[in-house]
Amino acid sequence: MNKMIKNEMKLEFLSKSNNEGFARVVVACFASQIDPTIEEIADIKTAVSEAVTNAIIHAYPNGEGIVKIVARLYDKELEVEVSDTGIGISDIEEAKEPLYTSKSGLERSGMGFTIMESFMDNLKVESIVGLGTKITMKKKITTKEVSLESSTYEIK
Repeated sequence: MNKMIKNEMKLEFLSKSNNEGFARVVVACFASQIDPTIEEIADIKTAVSEAVTNAIIHAYPNGEGIVKIVARLYDKELEVEVSDTGIGISDIEEAKEPLYTSKSGLERSGMGFTIMESFMDNLKVESIVGLGTKITMKKKITTKEVSLESSTYEIK
């Protein structure tokens, strides 16, 4: 059975580092429609930031390109795809290893995929060398239970 999409948004921007903050806030605002907790919003922003930063830093070493985000809302789940048409990843498993980086000259930790995996419920990385990379992340949103217990006050 396929899940019903409640809403969907698409965003494209140049692979400039100052667009990372914009992307994370847009996705967080979009996700707010399914009433996530503050912690869930922070997790989403962190994971999107890592995915977008990876695309900006690694996808287009010889210039700028386009980074695309597609976000979908389901009943209580957010799905985010971050993709590029850059150089791709030759060994995804190696790239997902903690502390691995293909840009050792930069002050980077190599923890992007590890962070994405820890802040989201599901992470899928697809890449073809020379064609680009697509990262798909999913986050289940918890249902907040609101207690409406009645209280009795006595005024003396």
